[in-house]
Amino acid sequence: MKPSTISPKFMFVSMAIAIAALSRLFPHLPNFTPVAAIALFGGALMPDKKSAFLIPFGAMFLSDLFLGFSASTLPVYLCFAFTVLIGLALKNKVTVISIAAGSLVSSTVFFLVTNLPIWYTSISLYPNTFLGLMQSYTAALPFYRASAMGDLFYTTILFALFSLAQKSIPALSKSKA
Repeated sequence: MKPSTISPKFMFVSMAIAIAALSRLFPHLPNFTPVAAIALFGGALMPDKKSAFLIPFGAMFLSDLFLGFSASTLPVYLCFAFTVLIGLALKNKVTVISIAAGSLVSSTVFFLVTNLPIWYTSISLYPNTFLGLMQSYTAALPFYRASAMGDLFYTTILFALFSLAQKSIPALSKSKA
């Protein structure tokens, strides 16, 4: 986008994503982060697919430069991309129920995908059997609870702030993004 064509909506959504990403750098409860909310928000409100991926991924990557990368970075980013896709699917159907459902689906997929490597790479912790897999997921349930709560919390904040801003700033409603 050329600077002269950047809409107020694009600027607002981009700034909200950047601020949410910055909040990852402050102390917080384990797994209670804005990561999925950033992806869902960007996917649902950015003007095109390129921006929907680029802005949230850029914000996530910049905050990860400070937080560090780990062996689970690839599965985390794949789940992040999946959440952007959920947001894109909701683009014209942004309702409280669709956003809450998208957030919970995202949390669940994140839990299942990112905990799977714990099971198959931690032979000493869990046997490589179906029972071992279930034990691994069961042990991770407290992390899922915190993650889902964080996802719902930050998703609510981002979408509610945008909704309130639309009522106060008419240009946010008029522009596509």
